[in-house]
Order: sequence, then structure tokens, then C-alpha cells
Amino acid sequence: MAEKDKKKIRTIKIDVDKCNGCRACEVICSAFHANPKYSSNNPARSRIRMIREPIRDIYLPVYAGEYTAAECMGRDKYVLDGKEYGECAFCRAACPSRDAFKEPDSGLPLKCDMCEGEEEPLCVKWCLNEALVVEEREEEAEPEAKPEDVDIAMQSLIDKHGMQKVLDTAARLSQKDQQ
Repeated sequence: MAEKDKKKIRTIKIDVDKCNGCRACEVICSAFHANPKYSSNNPARSRIRMIREPIRDIYLPVYAGEYTAAECMGRDKYVLDGKEYGECAFCRAACPSRDAFKEPDSGLPLKCDMCEGEEEPLCVKWCLNEALVVEEREEEAEPEAKPEDVDIAMQSLIDKHGMQKVLDTAARLSQKDQQ
């Protein structure tokens, strides 16, 4: 029997009791992911969102996870300190039924990349209350075939705009590059 590979999994652990809702995590994330880096600040580009109820002092950071092409069946409601929230509010996925975790200009799905190239995610580094902490663990991993990022991006564009419009745009851009 073949030994399974071990892979290191890094996640961001969220301690809701320590979060004061300052939104520094959103600000630094959107600035890091601006093009060029740190050139602008648009919270819609952030890979982390703050669910908040300031009157009751409830703040919950939620960071972007995997893209899902299908709408889920989760329509449960949660009551936190007397306020009702839809299940979608806590979901980490970019999906067709909501705009959370989608790039505002293109509609492409966003996913937390743990600030690739940095020694730790900047949202963790900038969280003064230590509500966000990097947690590492090892898991056994089976090799799996994953779609390339370009495949996911193209499928998202096709879902949003339709195949013909994407093909027409690609042809137009191709002609522009040849000129």
C-alpha cells in the first residue's frame, strides 16, 4: 500500500470574541490585491468581509474560499444576539447567486491566497486584537486533479456573459494584439 503524501494546510483561525470590527483586514487585503499593489483601496476587491451588527457589538470576519458553480440549498437563518442572518452571509464561496467574493469589474471569483509571497497573510499581521491567527496543520493528501485557475475564470465569464460574448471578445482582443 502506497504511503499518502502529507501536505501542510494553512488556515486563518477567527476568534469572534476578539474582533472589534475595525475592518483593517479588509483595507489591507484590498490594497494588497490592487493592481499595482497598494495603489488603491476598494473593499469590494478584498478577500475578507466583515459581517457586522454594530449596535449589538457583533463582528464576524469571513474570508473567501473555493468557487462553486452551483447554487447551494442552504437557506437557513441564524439568530445571533437577536438579529437574523441568512446562511449566505457566513458562506466563504463565490457563487452565481450573490456578488460576495467576486471581482467587481469582471465578476471573476475571488479566493483567499493567504497573501502569496508574504510570510503571513496581511489581514493576520494587521489585526491588532489578534482575532485572526494563522493555524498550520499537516493532512494526508491524495493527488487530485483540479481545474486550472484560467478554467475557473473562463467558466465564470461564460456563466455571467454567455459563451458567444466571451468568444467575440477573445476574437476582438486577438485582432487588437495582431495590429
